[in-house]
Amino acid sequence: MNPGRMRSLLAFTLFLLAFTPALANPVGSDKPRPPVAAARDPNNERDIERAVAALLKRMTLEEKVGQLHFPSLAFPHQPQLEAVRRGEIGAMLNVVDPRFIRAFSNAARQSRLGIPMLFAIDAIYALKITFPPPLAWAATWRPELAERAAFEVGREARAVGVNWTFAPMVDVSRDPRWGRVIEGAGEDAFLASAFAAARVNGYRRGGLATSVKHFVGYGAPEGGRDYTGTEISTPELLDRYLPPFVAALQAGSETVMASFNTINGVPVTMNRKLITDLLKKQLGFDGFVTSDFVAIGELVNHGVARDLEEASVLAFRAGIDFDMASGGYDLALAKAVRDGRIKTSEIDEAVRRVLRVKYRLGLFDATPADFAALPRPVDETSVRRSARDVARESFVLVKNDKSALPLTAATPAIALIGAAADTAAHDHSWWGPAGHAKPVTETLRQAIEKRLRPGQTLNYAPAFADACGRKYLDKGAAIAAAIRSDIVVFNVIEDCDVQGEGVSRTKLELSGRQQDMLDALAATGRPIVLVVETGRPLVLAKPDRQADAILIAWHPGTEGRTALAEVLTGEVAPSGKLPMTFPRSEGQIPIAYNTLPTGRPWTGSRYTTGYIDEANTPLYPFGHGLSYTTFAYDPIILSQPAMSTTGSIDVEVMVRNTGSRTGSEVVQLYTRQLVASRSRPIKELRGFEKITLKPGEKRSLRFRLAAQSLGFHDDAGRYVVEAAPFKVFVGGSSDTAVTTDFLITPASARGAPVRSSGSGP
Repeated sequence: MNPGRMRSLLAFTLFLLAFTPALANPVGSDKPRPPVAAARDPNNERDIERAVAALLKRMTLEEKVGQLHFPSLAFPHQPQLEAVRRGEIGAMLNVVDPRFIRAFSNAARQSRLGIPMLFAIDAIYALKITFPPPLAWAATWRPELAERAAFEVGREARAVGVNWTFAPMVDVSRDPRWGRVIEGAGEDAFLASAFAAARVNGYRRGGLATSVKHFVGYGAPEGGRDYTGTEISTPELLDRYLPPFVAALQAGSETVMASFNTINGVPVTMNRKLITDLLKKQLGFDGFVTSDFVAIGELVNHGVARDLEEASVLAFRAGIDFDMASGGYDLALAKAVRDGRIKTSEIDEAVRRVLRVKYRLGLFDATPADFAALPRPVDETSVRRSARDVARESFVLVKNDKSALPLTAATPAIALIGAAADTAAHDHSWWGPAGHAKPVTETLRQAIEKRLRPGQTLNYAPAFADACGRKYLDKGAAIAAAIRSDIVVFNVIEDCDVQGEGVSRTKLELSGRQQDMLDALAATGRPIVLVVETGRPLVLAKPDRQADAILIAWHPGTEGRTALAEVLTGEVAPSGKLPMTFPRSEGQIPIAYNTLPTGRPWTGSRYTTGYIDEANTPLYPFGHGLSYTTFAYDPIILSQPAMSTTGSIDVEVMVRNTGSRTGSEVVQLYTRQLVASRSRPIKELRGFEKITLKPGEKRSLRFRLAAQSLGFHDDAGRYVVEAAPFKVFVGGSSDTAVTTDFLITPASARGAPVRSSGSGP
């Protein structure tokens, strides 16, 4: 290796190691840093490698290619069963029914070599019991809750025979027009990294192999349009989009799914620099890489291949080991080996990666009795309890004027408006076997009715003919219910057809007739509590002017309406914080808290950065979220005023509950490098911890900041930690003012503790 490349790899490794404390413990710690690659038992790994090598020697070329062939279940499926018996299929997609899993497993055992199969689905936040989506998991700011949710989803999926999930999605995104923000952790790499690791740990504990996706940069599509290309500089790629993948790989993700868009003009499915050089070589990933659904065939649409055969060779040469559903590898790889376009050794390397994962999962140890026992029982009570706990902590109270919430016994009559409040049928991400009933879900109406105090009444009116408010059923009855009530709870939901993959939007206001209904309710003069179910940030500028309280409920899931009633009635205090910025209008997008400064900062005058027709601030900033109590922050105390480029400092802050009831607060730590060789973000999240305090209680929190975690990449991909002045901020959101200064110096500089000036919010 030449010295220049060695220095580059060393710098990259230092970056990964520097990022590790954030991945392992978001609040910082004195724990030793783990290695870049996931730790595995060396003895077991040696046994696996020997077994894989021995099996490879016995395989024909056709059987090797078969291990890379990954079709979706077809009907009739008998031809696929025969192909499995011939050793021509290594995994199946969308097989959930235990009867089919048994049939394909039996067929695999009947093949010449008896190599077991992978069975994969998108078990992301539901199998039978639906959890809130991953964006809501991030809103809890508790990675351990996300791990618990992933564990429950994993064991439900494993109970029917599924052994591989296409999760976690860890794409960082700053554009809520992109529908797939629902599957990730929002706009920040630090937060996303913590949740990436937690989700991998959870799914794996639940019995599933994971596939971290979509490698890499899929979350920044031009205009927020799904599947379109991204333009990402080297520093942006390495500092913003790569860290969550590093976290997932450190946690042990067995597989990686490649993105199926272009990045800087090159489709990732054929991008050897990203798949082989970066992922496999520099990051040391030794599992296998799968394409996304039919992504190999889509290289023809990208205009880089003439046909499926050419596309398959391009993808394979780039390092795509597994062909999901395009059929290209089954068609082309053996032929490409025979005519010299692909080497046998290259086929062997891809198959080795697939077999390695199957051995690591213990699939070779499975017996017919294991499949005969499917589906295995799962304690539904435990899964439901976890789903409710996640929902409770995911709700974000973004506004609460005049203490409109919680609803108390002092409010005799409550109007509950919205068809969404009396159904949950639209909120199931159902993967259950055919013939099995969907789980019983309590509606918000039922849950609130159970919690009415003596003398209270609930005046319910659906207003709409459907849960998503697309057309009216009886607008007048809803207005009448509001007029005869003391407060209105209006349950709205993002249009049921526009969430998830392939559903980008240019307009993010309340969909259907819901804004029109809110206008009418506001005209009654009654206080309004707006409950918003959504899978992405919406534009709520007008509702913010009309409603006294706004609660972001995401899509709350099977137990979510019960949890929602608990929060609305004050049994549980809201504690969620926003993992994405909420814009005032679509024209502000893309928007995020960690933007770069400008030479002309906003002052309100014409020739400074901003809009002439909109405020320069978001409606609700990243990290924002209220409780039913209040918190105050004492001045920051630093363990020392400066640290060397290889040192660290401790940041201590006292947080006090200044309200009248117990509540939870997410204490957030941010930094800013004030002078650098390139412009640095105005704030960057560096630590967080969720704490619960009783009225009058206070707690001191200590965060450790390592200098090596405060660097960045330059245009050449070199990781740089500079001697420079910094600011550190601590508070309850990214919009916080408790701050003090410290230095990173070429050599250590110690001194007396430094205290910031000013008081907390």
